[in-house]
Amino acid sequence: KKPRSKKRRPTFRRLLKTSGVKLENKLRNRQLTQQNVAKKQRKQQKQLRQAVKDAAIRTPRPLETYRKRPGEKEEEEEAFLETLPMDMTEDEDLQQMAAMAQQASFITRDLSSCGPVHGGKKRSSDVVRSYEKVPRKMARTEEKEVIHLLPIKDKTGVIPQSVERGTTPIIEQCSQAEEEEEEAAEEPEQEGPESIAGLTPAQRERLRAQKINQKKLQIAGLGSAIISDPFNNIKRVKELRGMLMESDPCVAVTVRKLVMVSLMEIFKDIAPAYRIRPLTPAEKATKVKKDTQQLREFEEGLVSQYKFYLEDLEQTIKDWKQKKKKRSQAVSFMSYRSLAEVAIRCLCELLLALPHFNFHNNIIVVLVPLMNDPVKKVSGMCCDAFRKLFQHDKLGGASLATIRVISGLIKSLNYNVRPEVLRTLLSLRIKEVEMKKDIEDTAPKKKFMNNKEKKKNLSRMQRKWKKAEDKLEKELLEAEASESKEKKIKLHTETLNIIFLIYFRILKKAQKSVLLPAVLEGLANFAHLINLEFFDDLLNVLQNLIQSEDLTIRESLHCIQTVFTILSGQGDVLNVDPLNFYSQLYKMLPRLHAGAPNDDIVIVLHCLDAMLTRRRKQVTLQRAMAFVKRLSTLSLHVLPNASVGILAANRASMHAFPKCDFLLDNEVHGSGFYLPELDEPEHCNAQNTALWELHTLQRHYHPVVRQFAVHLCQGAPSEGSAALGVEQSRRSAVELFADYSIRDMSFNPPVVPPSTKKKVLKSNTPSHIQSYKLVTRGGECLQIFINKYSQIFDNVYTFFHMVVYCPGCKITVCPDPTLSFN
Repeated sequence: KKPRSKKRRPTFRRLLKTSGVKLENKLRNRQLTQQNVAKKQRKQQKQLRQAVKDAAIRTPRPLETYRKRPGEKEEEEEAFLETLPMDMTEDEDLQQMAAMAQQASFITRDLSSCGPVHGGKKRSSDVVRSYEKVPRKMARTEEKEVIHLLPIKDKTGVIPQSVERGTTPIIEQCSQAEEEEEEAAEEPEQEGPESIAGLTPAQRERLRAQKINQKKLQIAGLGSAIISDPFNNIKRVKELRGMLMESDPCVAVTVRKLVMVSLMEIFKDIAPAYRIRPLTPAEKATKVKKDTQQLREFEEGLVSQYKFYLEDLEQTIKDWKQKKKKRSQAVSFMSYRSLAEVAIRCLCELLLALPHFNFHNNIIVVLVPLMNDPVKKVSGMCCDAFRKLFQHDKLGGASLATIRVISGLIKSLNYNVRPEVLRTLLSLRIKEVEMKKDIEDTAPKKKFMNNKEKKKNLSRMQRKWKKAEDKLEKELLEAEASESKEKKIKLHTETLNIIFLIYFRILKKAQKSVLLPAVLEGLANFAHLINLEFFDDLLNVLQNLIQSEDLTIRESLHCIQTVFTILSGQGDVLNVDPLNFYSQLYKMLPRLHAGAPNDDIVIVLHCLDAMLTRRRKQVTLQRAMAFVKRLSTLSLHVLPNASVGILAANRASMHAFPKCDFLLDNEVHGSGFYLPELDEPEHCNAQNTALWELHTLQRHYHPVVRQFAVHLCQGAPSEGSAALGVEQSRRSAVELFADYSIRDMSFNPPVVPPSTKKKVLKSNTPSHIQSYKLVTRGGECLQIFINKYSQIFDNVYTFFHMVVYCPGCKITVCPDPTLSFN
C-alpha cells in the first residue's frame, strides 16, 4: 500500500470560504486597477487641455482698430500729431512701420500675456485678466467701424467678438425692434376692434385663415423636428407648449386646440415603453458614458414636459368647471367648453395609449369625476375610455387603480351618481380570483424535512445542491420580464372585492335609487365569482326585492339570473329550493316586450340555460313541459331573431328532457285540462296540451324560423331531412339571437329580389263582347245578352283579363264556355 499522506484535505466548507475570499480579492484588485487607469486618463486629459490653452494664449493676434470715444476732443489729437517729428522719417519707413503695426505680433505677445514669455501654466482666471488689460482704443479706420462685444470663452481659450457698426447703433436697433413688437402686441388689444371693424367679413375671414395657416406651419415644423430627433430636440416641446397661451383673440381657440392634439400625438410617439423613475443621489454622482448621460437628460426632460402638459390640460378643465375668467380676453367664456372637450379627449387618448408611463394614475384621478358630468358628451367620452381600458388591461393594475377612485367617488357623492358609471364595470376582464379554500388546503405546509427524513432521503452534498438550485430558481423568477399568474390573480381578487363592496353597499343603503338596475346587472355578470359565505344573505335580499314588486321586468330578470348563476357554480353544494324564482320567471314571460327593444330576451335565454339545461337533474318534467309550452306561445308574437333564440332554447330543453315529446301528440296524458292563465308551472297541466304553435310557425316569413319549427315538429332529430345544419346545431340560443338580429336594419338571410321578367297572359276575348257564358254553382249554363242584363254588369271588375265577377249576383262570367267555376 502507498503511504498515507499526512496533509489533510480541506473540507467543503473551507473550500467555499476560500473561494469566496479569492473572489472578493480579485474584485477589489480589479476595481483599484480601473480607478488608477481612470485617474491616469483624467490627469493626461487635464494636461492636454492646459497645453492647448497655453498655445492659444501665445498665438499672436492682429491688433484691431477701435473708434475713438465720443467724448474725446479732436483738438488734443491734432496737437499730439503735430508734435511728432515726421520730418526725420522717410515715406518707405512710415509704410513699413504701418505694416508692422497692423501685424504687431511682438506687441500682442507682451500685452496679452502680462508676464514672461516662457512662463508656467496659467489658470483660466489669468487668461481672462490678461485679456482685460488689452487697450480698448486703437487707431481709427475710416472705412469700417467696429463694435467690440463681450468675448466667448471656449476650450481653446478666449475668442474676441466684434460686429461692424451700421448707420444706427445696435442697442438703438434692438430698442426700436422691442418697441415695434410691443406696439404690434398692443394693437389687437387697443386698436384691434377699430382696425377689424373697417374690414369686410370676407377680409376678416381671409386674415384669420392666413394667421391659422402660419400657426399650423409653425406647429408642424416643431412637431416634425421633435419626432425626427427627440433626444436632441426635446427642449422644443417647451416652445410648442408655450403656444398653449396664444394671445391673439382671432385664432387663440383654434391654435390651442391644435397644440393640444399635436402634443398628445408627439408624447404618444416618443414616450418609451417603460416607466421612468427619478435617479437617486448616488446614481447622479457616478460618472457614466456619454450615451447614458444623453439618455438620462432626455428622460428627465420628457417627464418634466409631460407633467407640465398634463397640468395645462387639467387647468383648462378646471377653468371650464369653475367658470374662472382669466385676465387676458383672448378666450371667451363660450370657448371654455370646446377647449375643455378637446383637453378631455387628449387625456382619454393618453389614458389608453400610455397605461405604463408616468402620471397614469393622475390622469385617472382627473377623468373619473368627469364620468358623472351632466354634459352627456363629456361623460360619454370618459365612460367609453374606461371601458376600453378595462377591456385591454391584461394584468389588472390600471383597472385596480380606476376601481379604487370610482369607489371613493361613489361614497363621497352618497351614491348620487349616474348608472353609466357602474355599467362601465361590466367591461372588466376578470375570470379567475382567489377563492377561500378548506382548512386543509389553507394550512401551512412543511417547508423543511425532519432530521430523520434528511438522513434517510438526501445526503449532505445533495442537500447543498438542492439549496443552491432553489436559490437559482428564485433569481431566475425575479429576472423574468413576464408577469406571473399569481400577481395577476391577486390584482383581480382585490379589484373584485372593491366591486362587491360597492354593490353590497348600494343594496343595503340605496335599494330605491336609480343605481339598482346597474347593480343587479353587475351581480349577474360577476355572480360566479362571489364568495360562498355571502350566498345566504344575497339570496334573501334578492328574494325580498322580487317579492316587493317594486322592480321592473328587466331588474327582476337580473335578480333571477344572479340567483341561478350562483346556484350553477359554487352554490351547487347549497341545499336551496329556488321554486319561487321558477314561478317568477314563468309569470314574467308573457309580459316581455315584443317589439324592437327586445334585449330582455337575452337575459331570459341566459336564465333558461341555467335553470333548465344545467339543473336538469333538479327540475321535474311537469315544470319543463310548462316552460316549453309557454315559450312556444311567446315565439308567435316576437321578432324573428327572438323567435329563433326561443325555439333554440326549446330544442335544448327537449334534448335535456326527452319525454317532452308528449307535447307533439294529440293524445292526453293524465287527468285535467291545460290552464294557460295559471302562473304555477307545476300545476298548469301542460302534459294535456300540444305545441300547435309550431304548425303556425311553419308558415312564418323568416326562413330560419320555419326551419326550426319543422325541426321541432319532427322531435328535434340529429339526423335526417329535418335535422339542422352544422352551424345552427352547434350555436347556443344567445348566439343565434345575436346572429339574426335586425338592429342594423338588415334582414338575415337576405331577401330574394323579385324576378324582373313579367308573365304576359294573352286573352282571346274579342273587342266587342256580345254574350257571356254564365256559370252558377250548380253548373247550369244559360245564354243571355248584354243589352237584356246590362244592370247586372254595372259594378264588375276583371281578374287576369279573362274572368269577370259580379258581386251583386254572386256569379262569375267567363268568355270561354269550356271553363267552369264553382
